[in-house]
Amino acid sequence: MAQDDDPTRDSAPDLQILGDQITLQPRSYVEARRHDDQEPLMHNMARFRSEPLQFLREVSLYVSGTGWRAYDNVIGQPIFYSGFSEQMRNAVVSAPLLRTRISELADRRLEIEEKEGWLKPEDKDFVTKKAQRRAIIESSIQEVAERMTNDMICKFESKTFIRGAYYLVTQLLTRAYHQGIHVSSEEVLRLRKVAEVAEKKKQSIIFLPSHRSHVDYVSMQLICYRLGLALPVVVAGDNLNFPVVGTFLQHAGAMWIRRSFGNDALYTTLVQAYIDTLLQAGYNFECFIEGGRSRTGKLLPPKFGILSFILDSLLSGRVEDAIICPVSTQYDKVIETEGYVTELLGVPKKKENLADFLSGGSSVLSLKLGRVDIRFHEPWSLRTYIDEQLTKLTPSPGALRLDLKTPESAAIKQRLLRTMGYKVLSDINNVSVVMPTALIGTVLLTLRGRGVGKSELMRRIEWLIARVGAKGGRVAHFGNAPLSDVVERGLDVLGKDLVGVVQGLAEPTYYAVDRFQLSFYRNMTIHLFITEALVSASIYTRVKLGGGPAHQEISYDALREQVLFLSSLFRGEFIFPGNGLVVNLETTLVGLEDDHILELKRDEKGKILSIGLADEERAAGRENYDFYCFLIWPFIESSWLAAVSLMGLTPPLEQKDDIWIEVAKAQNTAQLLGKTLYHQGDLSYFEAVNKETLKNSYQRFEEEGIIYVVKSKDAKVPPRLRLASEWRPTRDPAKGGALQPSGRLWNFIERIASSRREGKNRRDGATVSTRVLRLADELGSRQFEDATHPESKAEAKLSDEEAANVQRVVRAERRRRKLEGRAHL
Repeated sequence: MAQDDDPTRDSAPDLQILGDQITLQPRSYVEARRHDDQEPLMHNMARFRSEPLQFLREVSLYVSGTGWRAYDNVIGQPIFYSGFSEQMRNAVVSAPLLRTRISELADRRLEIEEKEGWLKPEDKDFVTKKAQRRAIIESSIQEVAERMTNDMICKFESKTFIRGAYYLVTQLLTRAYHQGIHVSSEEVLRLRKVAEVAEKKKQSIIFLPSHRSHVDYVSMQLICYRLGLALPVVVAGDNLNFPVVGTFLQHAGAMWIRRSFGNDALYTTLVQAYIDTLLQAGYNFECFIEGGRSRTGKLLPPKFGILSFILDSLLSGRVEDAIICPVSTQYDKVIETEGYVTELLGVPKKKENLADFLSGGSSVLSLKLGRVDIRFHEPWSLRTYIDEQLTKLTPSPGALRLDLKTPESAAIKQRLLRTMGYKVLSDINNVSVVMPTALIGTVLLTLRGRGVGKSELMRRIEWLIARVGAKGGRVAHFGNAPLSDVVERGLDVLGKDLVGVVQGLAEPTYYAVDRFQLSFYRNMTIHLFITEALVSASIYTRVKLGGGPAHQEISYDALREQVLFLSSLFRGEFIFPGNGLVVNLETTLVGLEDDHILELKRDEKGKILSIGLADEERAAGRENYDFYCFLIWPFIESSWLAAVSLMGLTPPLEQKDDIWIEVAKAQNTAQLLGKTLYHQGDLSYFEAVNKETLKNSYQRFEEEGIIYVVKSKDAKVPPRLRLASEWRPTRDPAKGGALQPSGRLWNFIERIASSRREGKNRRDGATVSTRVLRLADELGSRQFEDATHPESKAEAKLSDEEAANVQRVVRAERRRRKLEGRAHL
């Protein structure tokens, strides 16, 4: 690549953290080849077997706290001292919010006991008995709260412990990720300055990282420790709180929360009180904006649970301000991807335990997985952001009482949460770095044919690097190392199980071995090109029809309508630029025109009339246009599959009552349908059976009122769904009740299919209306049989209370969609 074309040439140097060493690496992803007379810039930590004396020396340096290892002069509030946990526990259980909740719960219990006759108002000593009973109840609830608090809070007790923990975790991490952790020197210096100001103001820095691996938990802690920042308290699911490991993580910063709070008012208030206490005292805090780990490689929609607690702390006035710092975490290779694939293909997730942790940990120590790359967005004041948003949302923000529980305040809080969540995701995308493995995976999965030669692979990666830079993205620093070296090492990291090579040919030819797992790395780049991908897939509705260039043109209005439809379809799947559809569309079209991919025809006033492929792009074999289509096609196919599976939710002719199907079973059936269609040649991409993408599609269908979902108050009863009456297709009694390829749902399926990749041996309409529809109906009939079976866990019919609740929810959702004024399916 030419020096002037290097998109990283003006960027700040990286810091590489590897063991004890912090090394400045200006624009370097791969270390330069050294001559014999040069000293290496860094060393891995010593190992006991090969260097026992050096190993013992290093351990002693950490235990004694020599130099920076002492972790004494940190920026932030004091942590790691004896009595920290007790002080925090006392502060939480004495919080006014919690005391009020305990009193309310005691009142509720007393009311029940009065109704049941345990307390009788007519007794002469009723007042005394009630007061005594209240004291007993409040004391019991207090004991429960103290026990819950002790189990939940992190325990920054011992500096000796954290020094040893840092050494141990660094030893493990640098053996797996042998190129260490990379951060931007500019971003780190900025973060330290923000931390210094926050320390003086006694404000918390709330780190909101992306979440792709369990390694995320420790990588942020390692960076803060090594750079002298106060470690954040990290929100962690209690599924990781198993013997030995749970205690270790809790003393290193983990706060344990349940995966679901249910209707436990005491626990919910306890979490709020703990977060209030941390933010009031200025302790740093960390939670993952996506909730769980992304199994697909791209960002997941934001989860608002912990964010709602943080927002409530400020809106209530209990906390004055906090600093938000979005964080991007990228990997050359994620340790868990193989496990992710099995989960996404429908294998139930295995519960974490110590045996698997030890066996899994030992198996990765000898791997060479490249590096971890962490980037910090510019931190911003949450109070300032809230004030700005309230000004936009209401004409008189000062008159709002958001501390009161009213429908108006609840709606505004929800809007705040949503805009804040998606702003954080956008910030993360803006600072994310594209790793070499992501470049390789993206190129291999966006080319036609079985494989690609080394020279062609290099050419397409160079093109992709240029496109990433043009879109404002950042590529991992390459330095002066030849691109061929970078690609070679990226291939080594991915390994032969993901990317194979055929030798003995005119040139080495590479091919995707495991396309499903490789799609994880492709999805790390898709956010940069999502608007180009949607435009290309929309134009494909004409391109797939064939014919000459004029026949394949699409009018601007038709293009806009299809882009609007796909954008709405994938609203929960991707993060779109916030400039609005028209601006995004026009910007994208002009960009593709400048790249000689599209040709735009305008009237005399410059208004775009029609769009077609440029002659240069046709001459090049449509390779760049196809690139954008290949990015989005697996997602289009997955949405199509989910929609087709809804046809099977049409009740049989003989079924007169509404039957409700378990949501999990409906999604599993959709996945089974997809696997069958893939092996029969009616589905082009095996990634389309991805459980996460199918789940997102069902979520969108619920939001749009295509399906209704009911959740029981009983946690043992799984959520159930049914197809909305107005979306149900008809059955033909003359053909044994066969589903008819017509109606609202069918038209919806056809519209998705119009942007779907055409198969080699099928045509969408004829195939779907015969084989595919019959198969969906057969699988659907099995679901109805299972739902009405006496041994079914969930009731196939709703109770009167559940039915009334569904009607309320449906009406509320319709009002919400109308008020939003957004595009709908």
